[in-house]
Amino acid sequence: MKSLAVFVGKTLEMLVVIILASMSCLVFLNVVLRYGFNSSINVTEEVSRYLFVWLAFLGAILAFSENQHVSVTMLTSKLSEKKRKVLGLFTDSAMLFCCYLMVSGSWTQFKLNLNNLAPISGLPQGITFFASVIAGLLIGILLLTRLITTASQLVKGDNQ
Repeated sequence: MKSLAVFVGKTLEMLVVIILASMSCLVFLNVVLRYGFNSSINVTEEVSRYLFVWLAFLGAILAFSENQHVSVTMLTSKLSEKKRKVLGLFTDSAMLFCCYLMVSGSWTQFKLNLNNLAPISGLPQGITFFASVIAGLLIGILLLTRLITTASQLVKGDNQ
């Protein structure tokens, strides 16, 4: 199971690097064409927007998996380890519910916008909503594993 998580993490990191490099090249090429040759490639703006949305959601998955998201520890730092874990169960459960809402709403928007095509590239606009479906599912899986781990530690009495 650990090797699968490492593989998925490395795959996501590779995708983020490819997307960021592609965006950088497309935008740089368009800037050079605009200011150097007084022309541009119109499709690069739409493709860059799609890539940016995917970059943001894949980056959110990576940040969450490495526990690098913003957290306010003013209250939790004053609690004991056991109380911190109990509070973690509540907050992780609330986040899991938010992931459910995000996935269900994004899936509905994905289906509704799948036939709406972008004016220049002709790509389905539902692709942007599918990024949040993937992010919600993967973050939900990470939350479920964290909930199960924390609950089992509380039952066993481990305070590590």
